[in-house]
Amino acid sequence: MTTPAALAAFVALLAVISLVSLAARRLGLPYTVALVLIGLAVSAASPPIHFQITSDLVLAILLPGLVFEAAVRINVGHLLRAIGGVALLAVPGVLITAVLVAVVLHVGAGLPLPIGFVIGAMVSPTDPAAVIDAARRLRVPKRLETLFEAESLFNDGTAIVVFVLALGAVGGDLSVAEGAVAFVTVVAGSLVIGLVGGFVFSRILGQVEDHLIELTVTVLLAYGTYVVADLLHESGIIATVTAGIMLGSYGRRVGLSVAARETIDVVWGWLGFLFTALVFLLIGLAMTPHQLVEAAVPIAWAVVAITVGRALSVYGLLGGASVVAERTGLMRGHLPAGWLHLMFWGGLRGAVAVALALALPLDFPQRPLVQGIVFGVVLFTLLVQGTTAGRVLRLAGVRRERGVPG
Repeated sequence: MTTPAALAAFVALLAVISLVSLAARRLGLPYTVALVLIGLAVSAASPPIHFQITSDLVLAILLPGLVFEAAVRINVGHLLRAIGGVALLAVPGVLITAVLVAVVLHVGAGLPLPIGFVIGAMVSPTDPAAVIDAARRLRVPKRLETLFEAESLFNDGTAIVVFVLALGAVGGDLSVAEGAVAFVTVVAGSLVIGLVGGFVFSRILGQVEDHLIELTVTVLLAYGTYVVADLLHESGIIATVTAGIMLGSYGRRVGLSVAARETIDVVWGWLGFLFTALVFLLIGLAMTPHQLVEAAVPIAWAVVAITVGRALSVYGLLGGASVVAERTGLMRGHLPAGWLHLMFWGGLRGAVAVALALALPLDFPQRPLVQGIVFGVVLFTLLVQGTTAGRVLRLAGVRRERGVPG
C-alpha cells in the first residue's frame, strides 16, 4: 500500500470511528459492538474490500498501548486487595477454560485435542479492550472495576504464553512438563522486566520537568518494555502491564509533575479510546460471514465450553476462595453474589483472540475452521453478552458509582 493510500485508509477509519461512536451513543449501544458490526458489514460487502489485517498490528501496536493506558489508571490499593482473585482468574481460570474447550470440541465436533487446546488458549482470556469499556460504561464500583480490569490485563498475557506453548505441543516439540516450566519462567521473567522498567523510568521522570518530555518517556516505557520482553522471548504484554502499574503507583508519587499527570491522563485516555475503537473495527473486518457459517456447529460447542469454564472460574475459584478467605479471617466479607454474576457475564472476548487467530501459522491444521471458531466465539460474546451487560448489572443489584459520567 502506498503512503497516500495508507493515509487515506487511516482517515477513513477515523471517520468511521467518529460517526459510528456518535450514532451508537445516541442509540444507547456500546460503540465497540457497533464498530464490530460495521466492520463485519464491510467485510461482507460485494465486491469484497481487501484490507490486510495482521496479528502484529493488533498484538504489537494497538494492544500494548491499550493495556498500558488501563494499567496506569489502576488503583493499586484496590489491586492489592484483589490480587488473589486476579491470580486465580488469570492463571488457573485460563487453563481451566482452555482445557474445557479442548475436551468439548474433541467430543462434540471431533477436533483433535491438541488443536482444541490451541483454540481454548485463544478464547480463554477475557479481552482488556472489551471488558474495560464495559466496566467504565456501566460505572461499576471501583473495586469491582479494578478486579475486572486487572484480570483482563493479566489473563491475556498468560493466554498468549499458553497459546505459544500449545502451538509447540501441536508440532510435537514440547512435552507437558517442559510446557509447565516454560510457562512459569516466561511469566516470572516478564514480571521482572516490567518491574525494573517501571522503576527505572519512574526515577528518570523524577529528573524531568517538561510535561511533554515526560509524556514521551511514558510512550517509550509502554512500547520499550514490550520490545525488550519480546526480544528476550518473554511476554511483552505482561511486561507492559507490570510497567504501567509500577508507573501509575510508584512513578506518580516520586517522578511525575502535576502537569505531566494531567497530560498523561488526557493523552493516554484519548489513545485508549482510539486504540479500542480501531481494535473492534478491525475485529469486524477480520471476520467473513462464510467462515462463521462454515464453523457454526463447533462455534456453538465452543460457546458452551467457555460459558461453563467462566462459571467454574468465577463461581468456583473466585467465589469459593472469597468464602474461604472470609471464614479464615483473611478478608472482611465475601464477594457479593451480584459482583460474581456480573464478572461471569462480563467475560467478553475480543482483540487478543482475533489477533492470535490471525497469528496461526499458514500450515496449521484446519486453519480456516479454527479461525472461524474463534471469530464466532468473539462475535457471540460481544453481541449477546456485551449488549446485555447493563441489564445483568441491574438484575444483579450492583450499584453504580455516582458522579461518574456514563
